Amino acid sequence: MPTVTPFVPQTITVHLGAPGSAAPNVTVPFADYVKNVASSEIYPTWDDAALRANILAIVSFALNRVYTEFYRSRGYDFDITNNTAYDQAFVNGRSFFQNISRLVDSLFNDYLRRPGFVEPLAAKFCNGTTVTCEGLSQWGSQELARQGYTSPQILRSYYGNVEIVNDAPIRGISSSYPGTPLRRGSSGPNVVVVQTELNRIAQNYPAIPRLSSIDGIYGSRTEASVRAFQEIFGLDVDGVVGKATWYELVRLYTAVTRLSELRSLGQRFYNISWEFPNSPRPGSTGEKVRHLQYMLAVLSAFIPQIPDLTVDGIYGEETLASVLAAQRWFGLPQTGIVDAETWDEIYDQFSGIENTSLRDPEIFPERSITTPSRRYTKTTTMTQFPGFDLNASTRDPIPQEVIR
Repeated sequence: MPTVTPFVPQTITVHLGAPGSAAPNVTVPFADYVKNVASSEIYPTWDDAALRANILAIVSFALNRVYTEFYRSRGYDFDITNNTAYDQAFVNGRSFFQNISRLVDSLFNDYLRRPGFVEPLAAKFCNGTTVTCEGLSQWGSQELARQGYTSPQILRSYYGNVEIVNDAPIRGISSSYPGTPLRRGSSGPNVVVVQTELNRIAQNYPAIPRLSSIDGIYGSRTEASVRAFQEIFGLDVDGVVGKATWYELVRLYTAVTRLSELRSLGQRFYNISWEFPNSPRPGSTGEKVRHLQYMLAVLSAFIPQIPDLTVDGIYGEETLASVLAAQRWFGLPQTGIVDAETWDEIYDQFSGIENTSLRDPEIFPERSITTPSRRYTKTTTMTQFPGFDLNASTRDPIPQEVIR
C-alpha cells in the first residue's frame, strides 16, 4: 500500500455559511485562513504558549477537513465552512493581529496527530466559558499558560497523547479521485485504496464481501464487493468505481473509522516493510518492535508454547518472554535478541498463518489489539458449524503451517 502523507494545501475554499446554505465560497491561501481564524477565535494578548496551542489546534482541525474530504465527499464544492456550529470562525476580509500572523507563519504547516495514526487530529475546541466541549478550552489554555504550561503540555492536557508533526509538505489542493473510473483490469495504488476502504466498511456492513487480499488488482472479487457496496448505498450497480462511488467510499470509510472526529479509530496507511531491521532487543522501542510483537501475538494464538503479549512498541518483559519462547520453539539460541535468523523464522511462520487465516496484509494493525484471536474471529468460519460437537476439552487444531 502506498504511504498516505497528509499535506498542507496552498489554498483552502471556505463556505461563508452553514453547509447547505446558498452562501458564497471564498478561496484563500491556507496560511491566511489560519491567521484569519486565529485572529477571530483568540486574543492576541494571551501568553505565547496559549497562542501556539490554539493555532496548532486550528491548523489540525482544518487539515482534518481537507484530508478526509469531509465536505467534498458529500458533493459540496468547498473544504470547510465559517459556521462555528460545524467548523471554525472565519471573517472574510478581516485584518490579522501582527503577533498572531508571525506565529502562524512558523506554525501553519505543523499539525497534531495521535501516535501511530496518519490523519491530522480533528482538534475540536470551544471558548470554555459560554460553551464547553470535549476538546481544548480556549480560555482554559490561557490559564494553563499562566501556570507555566508549554504549548505541548497544554495540548496534551486536553487531547491526551498527541504528537506534533513539523513541516508537513505543501502542495496545491487536488481531488483524491483519480480522474478516470476504476474497473475490472485496473491496477495500482488507487485500487489498493478502494480495496482497503471496502474491507473496512465491510466490517460494519457484512453484506459486502470482504477481499482475501489487498493486492492492487481489480479482479472479479473486487468487482463483486464494489457491486454489493453500490447496491447497499443506492448507487448505479455497475461494478465500476466512478466519481460517485469513489466519494461514497471516502464518506463511508471516514464515517466508520471516525477519522473526522476527536475520538478517531485512526488510519494507519503505513508502507510496512517486513524486512529484518536492526536487531530488536530488551529496551528497543518503535514501529519495528510493534511489527515483531504483532507477529508474535499471532503465533501465540496458534502455538501455545509462545505466550501472548501486548502490542505496544516497547520491548519489555512480555516481549522478551515471547521471543525466548519462540527461539526455544524454533531450536535457536535463547538470547532474547532478535537477530536475522530469529526474525526470519518468526516471519516465515507468521506469513503462513497470515496467508491462510488472517489475510489483511497492508494495514498494520487494523486497530490496537492485545490478542490476535480478535482478528481471527472476523473470518467467515465464525458462522460455520465445524462438523463435530464442542465440549470443555475441545481445542482448535494447530494449522499445518506452524507444525514443525
